[in-house]
Amino acid sequence: MTVAVYSAEQVADILGLHVRTVRAYVRDGRLPAVRMGKQYRITEQALRTFTGATAVKPAGKPHAHVSAVAHIHNVDRLTMDRVTTHLTAAAVGDSNRKAKLNIHSSYDETSCRLTIFVDGDPEATAAVIGLIDGLTRQDEK
Repeated sequence: MTVAVYSAEQVADILGLHVRTVRAYVRDGRLPAVRMGKQYRITEQALRTFTGATAVKPAGKPHAHVSAVAHIHNVDRLTMDRVTTHLTAAAVGDSNRKAKLNIHSSYDETSCRLTIFVDGDPEATAAVIGLIDGLTRQDEK
């Protein structure tokens, strides 16, 4: 873990004060600092305490979110309809899922390319990518 450390000059720039004012705060004990050589070093925590700012704490538990794009080449219209219908039904039909899962698709008829956009939690997104893999490999058989 790294700790952000500022010089008196940097703190003066951050606070919009003159360097001498910051040094006076350090000498008076209002701004905690450590002397290294001929300079003062002020930690970010000491600066936050001095300014009255509190550290921003996360509101809840960490949450991962995944966005993925899948391109399927050489897809005819019938296969595109089958794949998108299957993916939409799988996304809507899973009532056990806690997080929201978004699936959008785009089909380019001139290049016979289907593009699928998947957006959601990692587990559901991985399941959709696996489903896309299964549906495209099914056509190879």
